[in-house]
Amino acid sequence: MNRRSFLKATGFGAASLALPTPLLAVRERRDHILSQVDTRIEKYRMGSVVLSLLGPNGKSLKSGSTIRINQKRHKFLFGCNIFKLNKCRTADDNAAYAERFAALLNFATLPFYWWNYERQRGKPDDVRTEEIVRWCKAHNVTTKGHPLAWNYAQPPWLPKDPDSAMRLQFDRIERCVRRFKNEIDIWDVVNEATHYDRPGCKERAPILTEAIRKMGVGAYVREAFNRARKANPEATLLINDYRTDPSYAEKVISQLVDDSGQPLYDVIGIQSHMHGGYWGAQKAWEVCERFAKFGKPLHFTETTLVSGEQGWELRQKRKDPSFRWVSTSEGEKRQAEQVTELYRVLFSHPAVEAITWWDFTDQNAWQRAPAGLVRDDMTPKPAYEELEKLIKGKWWTQTETTIKAAGTARFRGFLGQYEVTARIGSRKLTGTFRLDKSEKKTIEVQLG
Repeated sequence: MNRRSFLKATGFGAASLALPTPLLAVRERRDHILSQVDTRIEKYRMGSVVLSLLGPNGKSLKSGSTIRINQKRHKFLFGCNIFKLNKCRTADDNAAYAERFAALLNFATLPFYWWNYERQRGKPDDVRTEEIVRWCKAHNVTTKGHPLAWNYAQPPWLPKDPDSAMRLQFDRIERCVRRFKNEIDIWDVVNEATHYDRPGCKERAPILTEAIRKMGVGAYVREAFNRARKANPEATLLINDYRTDPSYAEKVISQLVDDSGQPLYDVIGIQSHMHGGYWGAQKAWEVCERFAKFGKPLHFTETTLVSGEQGWELRQKRKDPSFRWVSTSEGEKRQAEQVTELYRVLFSHPAVEAITWWDFTDQNAWQRAPAGLVRDDMTPKPAYEELEKLIKGKWWTQTETTIKAAGTARFRGFLGQYEVTARIGSRKLTGTFRLDKSEKKTIEVQLG
């Protein structure tokens, strides 16, 4: 097939004929990735089982009755940092923040920045963490701590000796993971080690930066993970970085193995802050492919697309005290379109198990950017509404079916937790089950 025939068959049309070859190739690859999204989601995010339905007496329910199956939670982790919980401007804002967070998301990242978490030596802010953990438990939200080790800044009381500082860093890792075992069991252990020695880190955290240089990146990340694993052998441990080029793989991930060559990490964390512009479907897919080769799950740990003027650190660059980086109607439309495409691509990749948005609201968002899914006044942006249509709509299973012989019912839905209800005479019976790819093909559900 020649190029003209190919373009006609794929629907690019005559206008595409004028595109330069490199741009045409990019569009072709993007369209191919997007054309397969729904097929991949069907394959990787859904499962089929036979339910064996038992009554309170343990006997199979009679055939012919109608059952209702309602999804209660996704297996996939759709999250955001939860830094502003009960810390918004007003009580009404706090209530709206919590309500909208719980309505959309099932995963929350809690702050563990050492320089802020332990402003005075020996006095960590566990009370604030416990407050957030309680809220998350009450709303069936999985928790993650971020980060245990990062030399972006350092506590003001840190000893000047790099060796002493590093010992305290490792002790801190072990202490946090042990303290919150069974409450927070997912951790960003080491953050941004690939380019640990960039200028800002040298200025804000000179002692920690020198300690890493002296110890070596490989030894540093390995010991950090060893200490976290010692504190909670069952924890899910992430390495996390903003670098998505091969240097992350070469300088950090490939070094994070034990003496036998086995990975010390459970998940590869990928930051995707896009204040300056959207990656696009092709780059997002290529990043997934690059890191999926390690054979570990991927978490997109920090994702940002702004709903206003695009740029990096605009408030600093403008040097204008009156400048306000605001959300605009045009920017909100663009953000919604890009968020929808990005989440569809990531949700369709088999290696990705979590996507965490960065800053739920524009109120005091990082860089003071209009980066939230909800506005400064907590009203939802189009991006929030579009995600809601996907996460709790298109990708959410609610169905009815009829009980067949021997109390069985065939079912297909998105992976996650479910409630099944049946009316037997005047009685309403309920039961729960979990749909997972690893489940056997028949799941026994007892209703009561």
